[in-house]
Amino acid sequence: MPATINESGRSVSEELSSQPAAEVRSPLEAIIAAARVQPPAQRVALLACGLTSALLYLAFPPVGWGALAWIAPLPLLLLVRIEKPTRRMLLSAYLGGLAFWLPALQWMRLGDPTMYPAWFALSFYLAAYTPAFLAISRTLVHRWNWPLVVAAPLVWVGLEFIRGTILTGFGWYLLGHTQHQWIELIQICDLIGTYGLSGLVLLPACFAAAMLPELWLGRLGLLPPAEAMHDELLKAVDQSRSTGWYVRQAAIPLVALLAVLGYGLVRTHQGEFKTGPRVGLVQADIPATVNPKPDDWPRAHQKYMRLTGVAVREQPDVIVWPEGMFRWPLLANSTAYTPEQLEKLPRGREIDYLQTSRPRVLQELSNISQKCGAAFLTGMTTLDVSETHFKYFNSVGFVTPETGYVGRYDKMHRVPFGEYVPLVEYLPFLAGFTPYADSSGLSAGQKPQVFQYRGVRYAPVVCYEDTVPNVVRRVVNETGEPDVLVNASNDGWFHGSSEHDQHLLTAVFRCVETRTPMVRAANMGVSAVIDGDGRVRAVAKDLETGASKACDAVVVAHVPLDPRSSVYLRIGDWPAALCAMLCGTVCLGGIVRRPRLVG
Repeated sequence: MPATINESGRSVSEELSSQPAAEVRSPLEAIIAAARVQPPAQRVALLACGLTSALLYLAFPPVGWGALAWIAPLPLLLLVRIEKPTRRMLLSAYLGGLAFWLPALQWMRLGDPTMYPAWFALSFYLAAYTPAFLAISRTLVHRWNWPLVVAAPLVWVGLEFIRGTILTGFGWYLLGHTQHQWIELIQICDLIGTYGLSGLVLLPACFAAAMLPELWLGRLGLLPPAEAMHDELLKAVDQSRSTGWYVRQAAIPLVALLAVLGYGLVRTHQGEFKTGPRVGLVQADIPATVNPKPDDWPRAHQKYMRLTGVAVREQPDVIVWPEGMFRWPLLANSTAYTPEQLEKLPRGREIDYLQTSRPRVLQELSNISQKCGAAFLTGMTTLDVSETHFKYFNSVGFVTPETGYVGRYDKMHRVPFGEYVPLVEYLPFLAGFTPYADSSGLSAGQKPQVFQYRGVRYAPVVCYEDTVPNVVRRVVNETGEPDVLVNASNDGWFHGSSEHDQHLLTAVFRCVETRTPMVRAANMGVSAVIDGDGRVRAVAKDLETGASKACDAVVVAHVPLDPRSSVYLRIGDWPAALCAMLCGTVCLGGIVRRPRLVG
């Protein structure tokens, strides 16, 4: 459907040019000709994209006014609707995207000064999705004659899926995340995932963009100057719209929203949660650093032991420490090397130390579990060494008071430049984008793990794995739908910033998608218990200040076990992937032509 719409679906210029010759006077012909060569000014696009970015920023933490997300895309969607593109429209959209991502991701720089290049690089990359949305949506609307309320949500969902998948994915700041507190609305994620929810949130803004009177478009500067000058002409087009046209435009978003809310009400009242294990989550205020001092590890261990003692008073069944908070590395394999063999191995002295320290590390893990009288899950580093390799893993170890060390889960989804450098063996200069001296980074785990204690099955995920939909779905499916997801995370790099809040609310959607509760132990916060409906049931808070981040805190609570399963576990993100294929079809088919879209 063209952007400037009347009852017949044609623009103002098209309607005038189609009139009988007797009715078209020379001044009108001049108006049409001028409109074709004078696009709206670039400042209009800059203002529209900047306003969308500002509203979106306010919808996410640290402000968190989620209701703004329903109207935030409207200015950008008006640029999709208008037939004649503004000057430098795509450049303006890119600058608008940058205006959102740079402040939204500013917390990345807090980890280490070397992270500034990564902050800028990621922001400049993500900003490209805004002009991509504008270009592909305009193609569907103005060349394929798709209705705006259909085309824009499909493109938005497709691009969010692409962003959350390629280059290991960045699934943060999805439009649907802004609605994390509207429990009835987010239940639809167990059908269509969080990407689908983003498309739903976009619908009302699409409706508003399609319904805005032509006269308003002219006064907002969104029409070519010659066309915008003639109010009577624009009023005539507005008056030509019938009541049926308004009803048709409104039907899609209204029916969709009512259906989703109805589904949410049904799902939140289905079945009953069973009272599950009592879990103690330990959180300390320990800033992460690339170059720790020699006494940092013992001091951190002592603090976690002290806080664990507080948790044990409430007799939990399981104690959880965050990522990396058991500070002594564990040699994964128990192969004994002779002194002669060690001399021939790379890093032989380090292997010798690991080999001799392995029994002590295992004994310390067992002692902690026995002192607590509870199972113990903790983030730790494990190493797998042989004559050919020396591999580091970011792991979660599982220990019980009865049997000691049981096993571990190795993180599968690594963070680029934070935990490894992609393609560094081919492009050595990329090593400069990581704060670590050893650019080889961490090795990736091969498969999920599930651990059982007292009849309850626990599946760990590490750090940002709880922000990646396909990773958590894989963990749940391949472990036979565990009772509880356990996230161990070290967010101590971000010093109480909005990253902590955004990380927590993103994890909420993994619980809804998989209908599996999650417990999160996060260094510096936010540690919490989340149920299968996405409700945050309990949060670790400082007893004196009530703060939930950048503080020492403990929370002990029962985990509500969810008997339900979900369609999402079976089909995954295929609906979003189909939307991504649509975006690819538009681009690869050569339909997006620069002269038509940029203006």
